[in-house]
Amino acid sequence: MPVKIRLQRHGKKGKPFYWIVAADVRSKRDGKYLEKIGSYNPNVNPADIELDVDLAVDWLQNGAQPTDTAKAILSYKGAMLKNHLVGGVRKGALTEEQAEEKFKAWLTEKEAKIQAKKDGLSQADADAKAKILEAEVKVNEEREAAAQKAENDAIKAAADAKAAEAAANAEPTEEEAAKSIDDVQAEASEEGKAE
Repeated sequence: MPVKIRLQRHGKKGKPFYWIVAADVRSKRDGKYLEKIGSYNPNVNPADIELDVDLAVDWLQNGAQPTDTAKAILSYKGAMLKNHLVGGVRKGALTEEQAEEKFKAWLTEKEAKIQAKKDGLSQADADAKAKILEAEVKVNEEREAAAQKAENDAIKAAADAKAAEAAANAEPTEEEAAKSIDDVQAEASEEGKAE
């Protein structure tokens, strides 16, 4: 019976979640499987992968063939490297301790890369939030400046209207001024005739 290591889809529409399983080639994609090896959640960044590396290596040693996507996941988690190192131990090229040491060194390097990616993503997220906040503060300042200008304009217009009203009440109009000048000249001419 040929065995494949493949993904079995779970989750809901638009939010897939996969189990990594060893299954008979003839079984349906989401049907019966021989053993669950791990899980894969592509909905988060970086993707969340849980894998029993030793179990995956056992299946690979027994002849199970991974699909392309499953092979990429197994490589990402180090199962393919460990399978290669187990093959080297079996042939006598390495000792068990050397193989385990190489695998642990690879794991620490991989963890450092994953942590660097997480730090980069969190830094990018923080930068984006800071940029949004800065733009929001700028818009609020412009809005406050516009409101202050409108208030100042309203106060100035009210003061101009009040000043115009006061001037209208205090100063005589041109007609009144002209009549008063005529009255003064008429009085002066009457005084001049009287003398």
